[in-house]
Amino acid sequence: MDTTVLETTESTHGNQSGELLQLVSFNIGSEEFGVDILKVQEINRMVEITRVPQAPHYVEGVINLRGKVIPIVDLRKRFNLDVKEYDKNTRIVVVDISGNIMGMVVDSVSEVLRLPSNTIEPPPEIVASINSEYIKGVAKLEDRLLIFLDLSKVIDVNEMSGVTA
Repeated sequence: MDTTVLETTESTHGNQSGELLQLVSFNIGSEEFGVDILKVQEINRMVEITRVPQAPHYVEGVINLRGKVIPIVDLRKRFNLDVKEYDKNTRIVVVDISGNIMGMVVDSVSEVLRLPSNTIEPPPEIVASINSEYIKGVAKLEDRLLIFLDLSKVIDVNEMSGVTA
């Protein structure tokens, strides 16, 4: 299994210009999203996923990650977007949400970004393609916008509790 382990430092503070945020950016369809790098444990290539009966519709199933069974959420399904075949760019982003390890299927992973916190604005009142409750903010980059996700709202840990039991 080809794995990218992300080395992170707890220090994400910049100088006098304010706090620096480090985000892992990834794509789902034509949209670019970001999550706090401190929540990301690693990024893996797609592997076979074992289906789990009675799981929420957006849960693909579980995988065995070095002896630990972790649930896998398909973010396309979570955001009610068109389902797409997995390809060579599809990745599983393994995250820690309040001590719960989970994987998120994304179309591709872009890069690690360091952004001043003041470049992130609150989400607009009306967000067309995604339920705005999942959005922490929108980052203005030079030539594009990045949607900063609130993982604790994207993946409801209580709803997932039966998946690995």
